[in-house]
Amino acid sequence: MNEQIQKELKSIFNGRFSMSESTRANYARGEDTYDPILSQAVVFPETNDEVSKILKLCNEHKIPVVPFGTGTSLEGNVVGNENGITISLEKMNKVLSVNAADFDCRVQANVTRKQLNEYLREDGVFFPIDPGADAALGGMASTSASGTMAVKYGTMRTVVSGLTVVLANGDIVKTGGRAKKSSAGYNLTNLFIGSEGTLGIITEVQLRLSPIPENIMSAVCYFPDLDSAVLTSQEVIQYGLNVARIEMLNKDQMEISIKYSKLENVKASPTLFFEFHGSEMSNKETIKLVEELSKNNGGSDFKWAESIEERNKLWKARHDVYYSVKALGNNMKVYSTDICVPISKLVECVSWAEKHVKQNGLIAPMVGHVGDGNFHSIILYDPKDEEKQKLIRDYSDKLIQKALELEGTITGEHGIGLQKKHYLLKQHPDNLPAMKSIKRSMDPNNIMNPGKIFDLN
Repeated sequence: MNEQIQKELKSIFNGRFSMSESTRANYARGEDTYDPILSQAVVFPETNDEVSKILKLCNEHKIPVVPFGTGTSLEGNVVGNENGITISLEKMNKVLSVNAADFDCRVQANVTRKQLNEYLREDGVFFPIDPGADAALGGMASTSASGTMAVKYGTMRTVVSGLTVVLANGDIVKTGGRAKKSSAGYNLTNLFIGSEGTLGIITEVQLRLSPIPENIMSAVCYFPDLDSAVLTSQEVIQYGLNVARIEMLNKDQMEISIKYSKLENVKASPTLFFEFHGSEMSNKETIKLVEELSKNNGGSDFKWAESIEERNKLWKARHDVYYSVKALGNNMKVYSTDICVPISKLVECVSWAEKHVKQNGLIAPMVGHVGDGNFHSIILYDPKDEEKQKLIRDYSDKLIQKALELEGTITGEHGIGLQKKHYLLKQHPDNLPAMKSIKRSMDPNNIMNPGKIFDLN
């Protein structure tokens, strides 16, 4: 980056433009296994127009840009570019409007899910998509995130009805809107969801909200083995029962979570976490049927989280599984991967995964959004142990292949980033040329988060 561009950016942003090594290091990667790559500078815009000015300048001079939210990505989605700049959206963190009567709102990209729900608390509505980390909503849209409540409320593709996106040339486009449905032309909203900043930078998100349930009940249920737990979740979905969350933790993860999250009166056993949203009467009817299915598969009596505090502690423990594994060893790294398969194939896939983890001698506890066929292996390893890393790559390769054999996908909610580029070719060999054509058309100078999802050359 030449001095002229530095001066221009400094003149626009003053103290919101930094080339210091410490600042660049803070925005050099997400929560992934990659070594940080420092961009040449970090810029902190506050408005759509400021993002537009940055991209116009960078496009003119062919300077790569990497958008950065809260940095919770797991697949190398926000690793810096040594020849470019990082655009941090952390100052674009305002809730712009709330229309509780219509169950929608509009937010800037770096509003987090917790921040939004705190803001909405008095309006009788909430935002249900919860990937665990307190991620930015723009980043969640960019990676097509979901989380523990996808079984009832869907994913980011379900709840995003519109976006404001700044394109590579600086143009600001607004997609979708507040209406419940529309047949007006191409669905550009869905084009940008999951694009990981490779087509433009999402600066605003229009979201669908849900009413706060009248009654919320959470419980855990223990099983003699993992297959029984997963089979139960499969049957609950196949029976069409109205559950908000069904989360699986295998025995290894339960042991870790009990210690890390200081859970009391719970067992280290394959476990399902349930949550029910509805009226008191409808919840009781659903719970009765779910308990029957669980017991038929060897499940224990339900252990209920009796208070709001207990319920919050339980789900925080579930959300903190990544950090609980990471805390097992100093100077260790965590490789987290996810796949998703049709619900009817889930038992087979999870059983296969656990067997191969044990065969390879890996520390790899498993958790899953088993209500929608999605699960994660969270693998702890020593970065100096090359043999162990080979085993991890071999396991990951075989897990991906297994998911594809079962007509699943290489990622349910983490995105592609750098980590899964070579797997994308396996899943979508016929689609990649079309994806690349779209990328070249919208970003001819390849400045938008280049090298993520796929390589253009």
